[in-house]
Amino acid sequence: MKRAIRALGAVGLLLTVTACVDLAPRHATPPLPVANAWPADTGAETARALADLNWSHYFQDAEMRRLIGLALEHNRDLRLAVLRVREAEAAYRIQRSELPPSIGAQGQGTRARDIAAPLPDQTVVQSKYQAAVGLTNWEIDFWGRIRNLKDAALDEWLATDAARQGVQTALIRQVADAVLALRELEQRAVLAREAVDNRRQSLDIFEQRRKIGSSSALELTQVRTLLIQAQSLSAQIEQQRAAARHALALLVGADPGPRSAVPVSLDATPLASLRPGLPADVLLARPDIRVAEYRLRAAHARIGAARAAFLPRISLTSSLGTASTELDSLFESGSRAWMFTPVIEIPIFTAGRLQANLEVAEVRRDMAVATYERDIQTAFREVSDALSARRWLAEQMEIQARMARTQAERATLAQLRYDSGAAPYLEVLDAQRDLLTAQQQLVQVRAAWLSSQVALFAALGGGAGPAPTDHRSPAPQAGITH
Repeated sequence: MKRAIRALGAVGLLLTVTACVDLAPRHATPPLPVANAWPADTGAETARALADLNWSHYFQDAEMRRLIGLALEHNRDLRLAVLRVREAEAAYRIQRSELPPSIGAQGQGTRARDIAAPLPDQTVVQSKYQAAVGLTNWEIDFWGRIRNLKDAALDEWLATDAARQGVQTALIRQVADAVLALRELEQRAVLAREAVDNRRQSLDIFEQRRKIGSSSALELTQVRTLLIQAQSLSAQIEQQRAAARHALALLVGADPGPRSAVPVSLDATPLASLRPGLPADVLLARPDIRVAEYRLRAAHARIGAARAAFLPRISLTSSLGTASTELDSLFESGSRAWMFTPVIEIPIFTAGRLQANLEVAEVRRDMAVATYERDIQTAFREVSDALSARRWLAEQMEIQARMARTQAERATLAQLRYDSGAAPYLEVLDAQRDLLTAQQQLVQVRAAWLSSQVALFAALGGGAGPAPTDHRSPAPQAGITH
């Protein structure tokens, strides 16, 4: 018993000592390689705080929220991302299990026939039975090699979960954009059908006029040309609508349900307001930036493991149990047996393998730093682009609305001039063609403006959910945010 207590005390002392050594370089987040304020052309007020980036609060349209919810439940890309998180979690648990000793029980029986040593011409049959509990080849982590590999696996797990959050944000944006694109096409289809109906009525009128000789064949051809152009545009939009419905169904991953008989106007698609804060607050909250930072941490941990490989490695195998030459006396008094085998391995000549491993780890750390800085710069550009698009598309939308009103007035005046005989029908033809184009462009610009709002929401990291705060925890909860 005293020996067992001393052995346990020695093991505890070893664990305490090994917990104090860490050869990994200290992690420090690199400074942001971007400006401290958004570009002036974005019109952003960087001193104001961010709005709530919860997707269910930002998207205030009921149908859009319903479809996003379906996509988050059924989309296969997101499901794969969740499974990758579970895979990384299991890999972390595997790596963590190498830190404490693994204890197992073993029973063994051996019966052999051999030559008796003093009398070579005679043979003997020997039996040996044993049962023991112990640990096998447990590496005492003096230099933190296993602990750093465990930390690297933890950071890879957290990076995979942050990547899953990035997939979720991208999916939310794609579904919202798909809904906006479908509504844009539905609204344009309504305008095209109205143009077809109006021009068909005009064609009927001119055909009657042609019969009585009050209009020329040229005018009839011009009216027929207007109708054919409207019909061609309507067919193109219907084809695009079908493709947009198919794309939405693929994103949702399930039946999105029937469309409303009355198309929803883009003007009736409310989105909450977004106010970007300082770049440092925005960029570091994005899932892709968290992925890069976690992988930078993992690279630091692997450097520590590569450094520890240069130092002696101590492993321990021991067991405590019973042994006997007869099976029925295996557990009788006096059959106790034990074994204690410490092993030390010292690398002497490895043909440069250890040094090369360390250099690989250091180069990968430098690559992780470069990746982190590149992702920061990319994120800065994405937010800046979304901010400037929101600003300038709002101005374009106002200009295009004035253009549509002006073209409607022009078409009315051209029709009046034609009816009074002051202008040829070609003037009416041009005015109606330009009016339809202006109406179509107004719908497209309005959809682009709403899409820029969605792009800004995604660029700010919206929809990703909160980041884990205590990621150095030795045993985080399974499936951080599945």
